Amino acid sequence: MHLLIPFASAASEAAEASTHVLRDLALPQLARLTARLAAAPRDSGESDSLTPPHERALAAAWGWRGGDGCFPFAAQAAQSDGIDVGTRAWGLLTPAHWLLGRDHVLLADPDALDLDEAESRALFEAVHPLFESEGFTLTWGAPQRWYAAHEILTDLPCASLDRVIGRRIETWLAESRGHASSRLMRRLQSEVQMMLYPHPVNEAREARGVPTVNSFWLSGCGRHQPADAAAVQVERSLRAPLLAQDWAAWADAWRALDAGPIAALLRRAQAGEPVVLTLCGERHAQRFESARRSFFERATQRWSAPAPDRVLEAL
Repeated sequence: MHLLIPFASAASEAAEASTHVLRDLALPQLARLTARLAAAPRDSGESDSLTPPHERALAAAWGWRGGDGCFPFAAQAAQSDGIDVGTRAWGLLTPAHWLLGRDHVLLADPDALDLDEAESRALFEAVHPLFESEGFTLTWGAPQRWYAAHEILTDLPCASLDRVIGRRIETWLAESRGHASSRLMRRLQSEVQMMLYPHPVNEAREARGVPTVNSFWLSGCGRHQPADAAAVQVERSLRAPLLAQDWAAWADAWRALDAGPIAALLRRAQAGEPVVLTLCGERHAQRFESARRSFFERATQRWSAPAPDRVLEAL
């Protein structure tokens, strides 16, 4: 049993608030579990990597090959949506709202758009000919999941959506990483913006006072690689409150995880089952796993194990 928890702590401008919450947060089941398990070498990274730690950890658990920003999460999601991905390279196009500021552009959380199927399909059909004219195969998967297939997506590094939400888009544009194919995608983003601005769906949304869909974000590019989706249980309840910097909700989500999935994993470990826990922040991932140890080693580990807040702050 492998439990993976993304957004276990924050970095950058949110780090101080996250740290303050963690130091006041009691997580007794997590404390017992990490004291029982052995810590593996930490997967260290940076908060500006294209692939966040939880995606690196998931790719490693699935045995995927790929570099920063080049793990094929789009092809995996497309297959889950019933699409025949074959051997083509795929990318995930997430319909999005780019929030224009005086000197920057932010990506609003696509979940906040609350797109229904009719709206999404109408917008999808509007941009479909544009992508088709450039040699892409475009496929609708779900209201927030459009998929594009093209050879240029084979090794195109892209920032994960989880990296970009609520942040300056220019920091994460693939062209800033020096990849030639990104220039085409940047042009398509600009053309889609002009195309969607006067679209009836957006006019209706604007009349209702809700955000419009004025662009897309490309992520998860590459060819499909086999993955046992059941091998890892990913708990995503910390994601939305951390991205929104709603610290009260984030603390509540942590308490629910501690009383639910973490307590269940602890019971498995106490019953002698092999278990794995991976905690992921915005920079690093820390894996804990069952290990054969003597009584003295187990006692020493439990006595010397750091408190959960220290473990999480280090991520």
